[in-house]
Amino acid sequence: MAAQSEDLIHQPLRLKIMAALYAERDVDPLDFPRLKAITQATDGNLGSHLTTLEKAGYVALAKDFVGKRPRTRVALTGEGRKAFRRHVEYLREVVEGVGDDAP
Repeated sequence: MAAQSEDLIHQPLRLKIMAALYAERDVDPLDFPRLKAITQATDGNLGSHLTTLEKAGYVALAKDFVGKRPRTRVALTGEGRKAFRRHVEYLREVVEGVGDDAP
């Protein structure tokens, strides 16, 4: 059975977010400024896409304080990991399938 695209993840910034979080899945959650630097997104754009991913159950946001400064940390959920792996498998099939039908 062919893998299917995860349309929610397919959007370029969301794909970057998911890839960054997947790469750090066995480490501490990424804090917002680090994720912003990795993705080169604005605060508002990153926040908007994180909200979309959170509503889908793909990421979990934890908000706390370090001293008096608010901190937001982001991690993949189990469902987010599965969805990301499905999408990567879909992309592999697309890339590896290019040229298969060539004469």
